Amino acid sequence: MTTTTSEQTSGSGATTASVPADLTADEFAQRLAPMRREILAHCYRMTGSVHDAEDMLQETYLRAWRAMHGFENRSSLRTWMFRIATNTCLTHLEGRRRRPLPTGLGAPAADPRDQPREDHGTSWLEPLPDSLVWAQPPADPAETAVHRDTVRLAFVAALQHLTAQQRAVLLLRDVLAWSAAEVADALGLSVAAVNSTLQRARGHMASVHDVPPLEPTDPRQQELLARYVAAFEAYDVAAIVELLAADVVWEMPPFPGWYAGPTAVGELIDRWCPARGPGDMRLVPTSANGLPAFAVYMRDARGRHRAFQVQQVTVTADGVRHVTVWFGRDLFARFGLPAELA
Repeated sequence: MTTTTSEQTSGSGATTASVPADLTADEFAQRLAPMRREILAHCYRMTGSVHDAEDMLQETYLRAWRAMHGFENRSSLRTWMFRIATNTCLTHLEGRRRRPLPTGLGAPAADPRDQPREDHGTSWLEPLPDSLVWAQPPADPAETAVHRDTVRLAFVAALQHLTAQQRAVLLLRDVLAWSAAEVADALGLSVAAVNSTLQRARGHMASVHDVPPLEPTDPRQQELLARYVAAFEAYDVAAIVELLAADVVWEMPPFPGWYAGPTAVGELIDRWCPARGPGDMRLVPTSANGLPAFAVYMRDARGRHRAFQVQQVTVTADGVRHVTVWFGRDLFARFGLPAELA
C-alpha cells in the first residue's frame, strides 16, 4: 500500500504567518484552531490511538505556546506546528509497542468453534470517529483537509509495522508533501537518511494490498448496508453470510483471533453472539476512519438495548470484505453515542 495523496497541509506550500509578541493564549489558540483537526489526524496516524492522539494534540499546543516567541517565521506557522506535533509523538512513542489489529499479529485465522478469549495485555489499534476530523455534515471529499485514504484503518494499521521514525518520515513526505530537506530539518536527520528511511517505509507499505471500498454515494453500498442492518436486527445469520465477500475478514480486538471466509464468520456469529432472535440487536449508523460503521446495541434481560460493540464495515463491489469490531461503553461516548437506547 502506498499513498500519493497530499493533504492541504503541505509544508512548502503554506503561507508564512507572523506571531505578534503580545498575542494572548486565547488568541493563539484561535489562530491555530483551523488546523486542529488536521493535527489530531496526524497524531492518530502516528500513534494508532485516539486517546493518545488527543493527548499529543494538547501537548503540541502547550509546547507551541511555550515556544511561541521563538517562532522566527523561517517557515509557515502550519509547518512549525506539524514539526512540534511530530516530535511530540516521537517522544511519546519511545519504548512503546506498536498497536496492531488481530490480523497484524501474524497468526493464522482462528477456528470459529473455539470460544474467543480476550487479550487485554495488548494495546490495540483504535478507531477514529469521523466527527473528530471532519465537520458535520461531511464536506465535499475533494475539499476535505484530511483525506479519507490517509486515515483508513488499513493504512493506519500498516503504519504500525513501521518504526516511529519511519512513520514520521513517510507521513511528512507522502501525506503532508514536505520536501526531504524540510523533513531532515524537522527530525534532525540528514537528507540522505530521510531518503533511505522513506524508501524502506514505502517498500513495506507497497506490500500491503487493500481493495478500495465503494464510495459512500455509490447506490450499491447504500443498498448492501441497508440489507446488512436488516439482517443483523433480524438475527438472520444466513442473510448476513449472503452479504459477505468470498475473502471477507472479521476481527474484533481485544480478541486476538480473526476469521476468514463467509462460512467461518457465519459460524462465529451463530455460535458466540449473545443475540438469540429478532430484535435483540439494534444498529445505529455512524462512521469511522472514513468508512461506514454501526453502533450495535444488545437487548439485556430487562429488555433494554445497551451499548455492545461498534462495527466498522468495508464494502467493495464483491460485498462486505472486512469488518472490524470494537467493544466498550467508553468507545460509544467517544463517538457521541448513548450508552442505552430509549
